[in-house]
Amino acid sequence: MKPSHQPSFSESTLRGTLFPGEEETLPAAPARASMFDACHVGVVLRAVLFVEAVLGVGAMFGASQVGEWLLRFSLLTGGVLPATLAWLIAVCALKTRLNRLQPSYQWLAGVLLGTAAGLYGCGLLALMGLLQPAPWWASGAAGALLSAMVLAGLFWRAKARTPAATAARLAELQARIRPHFLFNTLNSAIALVRAEPAKAEAVLEDLSELFRHALADPAESVTLGQEIALAQRYLAIEQIRFGERLQVQWSLDASADQAKLPPLLLQPLVENAVIHGVEPSPGGAHIKISTLRRGATVVIKVTNSTPSGVGARGHGLALANVRERLALLHDVQSQFRTVFKDGVFQVRLEIPA
Repeated sequence: MKPSHQPSFSESTLRGTLFPGEEETLPAAPARASMFDACHVGVVLRAVLFVEAVLGVGAMFGASQVGEWLLRFSLLTGGVLPATLAWLIAVCALKTRLNRLQPSYQWLAGVLLGTAAGLYGCGLLALMGLLQPAPWWASGAAGALLSAMVLAGLFWRAKARTPAATAARLAELQARIRPHFLFNTLNSAIALVRAEPAKAEAVLEDLSELFRHALADPAESVTLGQEIALAQRYLAIEQIRFGERLQVQWSLDASADQAKLPPLLLQPLVENAVIHGVEPSPGGAHIKISTLRRGATVVIKVTNSTPSGVGARGHGLALANVRERLALLHDVQSQFRTVFKDGVFQVRLEIPA
């Protein structure tokens, strides 16, 4: 291993421990999350479903039969749905300007846009002759009330996604992975110290690089390419430990490498494949990691063969961890699925490209 500069005690105390080649940087000031971040599919879907649910309940008043309720609900949806979408589009398009306002003015602007959206929906129905006489005041008031309720949901969503809250939550989740990560890789190095010191040195160098990523800021996202490089280092360590018992196949799409992931997300899935596929099998197991970009979506698969009737079933903590961290970053734009069939276990992730 190459010698590196060792700072004096006073320098270490003042600066903290830095990895070789790493420069000291001051933490950036936390950015305020946007209350008007309505440009995501999940936000649009939830807002539309909420407004439609309120509309459905409102349509029940005065409807004595199911058919009458369906007719009234369909009629009102013809005005309310375009108005809701218009409000979401306006909020998304104007979010940069709206975020510059004081909080009280942000709420006022959102409610005024809701009032305008309510009047717009009423105007559509009146123009088509479906609503006579047109309830302008009621429509404006309904738009203001519904927009205020949607804004409240967006406010709490923004509060939950602020850097401090999200970093704390991701740090808690990521901490559940690190002990397994450390113990497995250190055991591999310890087993080689006396028998093959050169390999042990290579393992420890890989371990140092792995922990640079494991100790990274959990609030930051990383690229899929970086996660693949991390998984390759992990498997290089495990290859020394298991030898020919560990058979790895990579099928990587370079165009998918820039997709964003939470840090240390792919490695636990690969580690899971080693623990439940390779470790309990005297003959080893086959692990395949593949990435593929399909339009605006990237598909990631981690597949491993499992020995029949060997090994204990896991508790699923690692998989639940990955699922929750992925949802924190991508919400409904990501998918996480597991399939076990004919002795083969597969984890499939879909994330935005």
